[in-house]
Amino acid sequence: MKDIQFMGSSLDDLREFPDDVKEEVGFALFKAQCGERAINVTPLIMFKGAGVLEVISGHDRDTYRAVYTVRFGETIYVLHAFKKKSKSGKATPKHEMDLVERRLKAAEDHFIEQTKRKLVKKNGRQQT
Repeated sequence: MKDIQFMGSSLDDLREFPDDVKEEVGFALFKAQCGERAINVTPLIMFKGAGVLEVISGHDRDTYRAVYTVRFGETIYVLHAFKKKSKSGKATPKHEMDLVERRLKAAEDHFIEQTKRKLVKKNGRQQT
């Protein structure tokens, strides 16, 4: 099973969701940890390929989204969780996409740092 890492305030934001939505998102993340994709998960269009995905859940006429990536080895990085407030159709608001992009870069940096640490530990060298 893959590890899971929450970036920024994504875990706290997710905890504020209604219980039904938390269950749906939690199940989708569990499926991702197992290398599968839940039925309510789609690729996030702005990002090339299927490496950045979003869980879409509706509750009481509101839409909730959780964005995660499977791009980095054996870790699922949850990048963002939010209630969609835009009135402009299905498109994710730009400020939300900008935040996802910043956290995706932070997740990449975290993954690189963790990989370096594992290599140092594996090779038995002191970290400087």
